[in-house]
Amino acid sequence: MITFRSRLIQLHQCQGTDWKLLQSFLIFDPTLQSIYDMSAAQLTRFGLSSGQAILLYEDLHIRKPWRISHVKAGDIRAITRFDEAYPERLSHIYDAPWVIYCLGNTKLLSEIKSLSVVGSRNHSPNAEAMMKHILTPIVSSGWTLVSGLALGIDTFAHQLALDHRTGTIAVLGGGFKHIYPKENQLLASIIAQNGLLLSEYPPNRRPEKHQFPERNRIISGLSAGTLIVEARKRSGSLITADQAMEQGRDVFCLPGRMTDLHAEGTNRLIQQGAKLVMEANDILNELSNIHENQTSTI
Repeated sequence: MITFRSRLIQLHQCQGTDWKLLQSFLIFDPTLQSIYDMSAAQLTRFGLSSGQAILLYEDLHIRKPWRISHVKAGDIRAITRFDEAYPERLSHIYDAPWVIYCLGNTKLLSEIKSLSVVGSRNHSPNAEAMMKHILTPIVSSGWTLVSGLALGIDTFAHQLALDHRTGTIAVLGGGFKHIYPKENQLLASIIAQNGLLLSEYPPNRRPEKHQFPERNRIISGLSAGTLIVEARKRSGSLITADQAMEQGRDVFCLPGRMTDLHAEGTNRLIQQGAKLVMEANDILNELSNIHENQTSTI
């Protein structure tokens, strides 16, 4: 029997579907059944071009990509927004993913003590030492670190969590079969065994440029707060900071010299109201109330 859950996962893997299109389908028919009964021409009522509608129709009725995506094979787990296992914190953001794919320890999805850590790929020589100074007491007290598997700051964050045997979640900008960057394929496999890989993209989906800013809302959405270690004036980390602020989450920044290009973005965020961090307690004390309040409601 094909259930609503199965239909949602199947539609999610079809070519041309994105968050807004799935939202339109769900508004039109909360059961999603009628979408399967539509012709390609009828699917254009949702704003699809003829070509896009044909691809979606063929995926639903001919190619059926979910049959070869290994979602049901191995350790990959698909979790929909309507499942009990869906992370509570993530469910409260405006554009929470309809489906997430997980590889590893899904218990980390319900971890209250989680902190996002992001920053520059091209970081300063002092970045790793600063991160160890700030984050070692945090991971030592059992906090999970969430980041995006990018080179630089993200890699340091994941590795620091692994070194201290605490949880880490890597949110990807593509599917599990196309780990990016390639330099972090080994790190990704280690995280899958000792932490959690997470993506809102089906396993066969290749990473595309626009998908990395999209995944930033998940990085911030999974956590109580976000730490920006370093960010230039134009940095993807600033997108994560903006997402965190929109989601009502605390944003923390390490300060830097005015002449340091690596600190230009973080200094600006501090000027705009982000919390300046000098030591681990600047984060822990701020987030302790959130942790205590959420624990008391469980």
